[in-house]
Amino acid sequence: MTEISSLESRIDEIINDLQGICSQHGLANQASEERIVTTIFLYKFLNDKFMHSIKEFARSIGVDYKTILANQNDELDAFYDTYSGNVAFGEEDTIEALMQQVADTKFYEKFDAALDRISTNPRNENFNIETADGTRKKLFEAISGEVESQSKNNFAKRIFATIAQERFDFSGAFKNNFDFYSRIFEHLIKNYNVASGTYAEYFTPQAISKIIAEILVGMSEKIQASEIYDPSAGSGSLILHLANELGSEDNISRAIVYTQDISNKSSRFLRINLLLNGLTDSLHNVIQGDTLLHPAHYVIEHEQTSGLKKFDYIVSNPPFKTDFSSTRDEIENNWGEVKDANGLKRFFAGIPSVPKKKKESMGIYLMFIQHIIFSLKENGKAAIVVPTGFLTAQNGIEYTIREYLIENRLLKGVISMPSNIFANTGTNVSVLFIEKTNETNEVMLIDASKLGSKVKEGKNQKTALSPEEGKLIISTFISKKEEKDFAIKVSFEQIENKKYSFSAGQYFEIVIEHIDITPEEFQSKLATFEQEYSALIEEGKELDKQILDQLKTLHLVN
Repeated sequence: MTEISSLESRIDEIINDLQGICSQHGLANQASEERIVTTIFLYKFLNDKFMHSIKEFARSIGVDYKTILANQNDELDAFYDTYSGNVAFGEEDTIEALMQQVADTKFYEKFDAALDRISTNPRNENFNIETADGTRKKLFEAISGEVESQSKNNFAKRIFATIAQERFDFSGAFKNNFDFYSRIFEHLIKNYNVASGTYAEYFTPQAISKIIAEILVGMSEKIQASEIYDPSAGSGSLILHLANELGSEDNISRAIVYTQDISNKSSRFLRINLLLNGLTDSLHNVIQGDTLLHPAHYVIEHEQTSGLKKFDYIVSNPPFKTDFSSTRDEIENNWGEVKDANGLKRFFAGIPSVPKKKKESMGIYLMFIQHIIFSLKENGKAAIVVPTGFLTAQNGIEYTIREYLIENRLLKGVISMPSNIFANTGTNVSVLFIEKTNETNEVMLIDASKLGSKVKEGKNQKTALSPEEGKLIISTFISKKEEKDFAIKVSFEQIENKKYSFSAGQYFEIVIEHIDITPEEFQSKLATFEQEYSALIEEGKELDKQILDQLKTLHLVN
């Protein structure tokens, strides 16, 4: 077994044990189970990383790490300064210290207090999350409140018995790369299934995130030291793949991450994902709130312009349809006429009306597309997952957005993905690639709908792209290589003539095959067709006769 496989196996064991403890305390398949499992797993991860880091620091200066922790002197301050991005612990809050107090009859209170101190550690203010209204939520919250009073201590002790075991060798884990941590995160959130949903609601498949990130960065010159943004971030798969692609092999912190998502759960998952990947400097940019009504990231407040921050790269897999009728008019009143410094309205193509029936069918993704275009810097790039129906809609906001992208020469390309590429939706999806400095008259259209193979994902069936298929899509897009019935380059004028259709299939050449045959061969084939057709006619007449004969035998039964 490889080192990575061994680590993943130990992760499996820890998660399964934690779920088992929750189940035995009546928390199985409840929202509290998911919160406890992810909280304790992250506590274990950060603790082991803290201990690994302080031992490494102690070796570098020739001192025993216990001496540094015990003395609380300048050496400890130097450690915190050196590892500020990864440290949220005081010595008293480590697993090692708390294990000495497990025999206490109120051990659960000590554990809850430790979790609170980690979240409010003055040495690192990144370990809580800001919401759109300016309040902050702690990284960790007390867990004993989820169980009955008489079970609190037993619950806390059993958890500690699980996480104190030496199943994590993080001296190896911390030297692994982004892909490893992506697998840890995917495994972590796939291993719960609570009343409020499954992991697929918060997670863009790794293969799709990788394709989007590599194309977005590789399709033209890379923007260095980038500010990157996802206005519907979910658990962060898209934005972290982009951050990794923009960084060097050893360091992905050069990209500063900004996100917003309306879901408290998704925002918490995103914090975990950032922490696993060492992007603690961006934690304070993770905002929970309604992006459309209360966008969180501002540069300035100004009477004439929005003051909204603009970004180098934007990625988004927004919700496609949802009922936002309760905020629709407020969005229009607050933002309907707001423009940027160049005179572009934030919602230039309009805001969907509230349907009389099926309010849940409101096209909220259309609002996100407009917000993303509005939020791009003058040299910015974006990739947006959209329902494939958006590519060919003949009227409405969809048509207006496509017209704007073409008339302003912003569209770089479109990829239509296979059906069921997401485990939780059968909606066919495509990806729009936008570049504000697109200097060519070429748009790359790819139809990847025939790629992939069917796999089982829980109770659902989805389509999975192989690594080779992913590389094919990426290389074809970036190299602008045309391939029959798969990829084609078209001009903006061609798209205009096709009523702004972004569907690759409408531009593929229709080829009619011709076969050269002699007059004698033609007559022979024609004679054969005539004989076969005559035989079918006779067979039909016989069948008609049989039916009539059967009808004559029918009689009324009293």
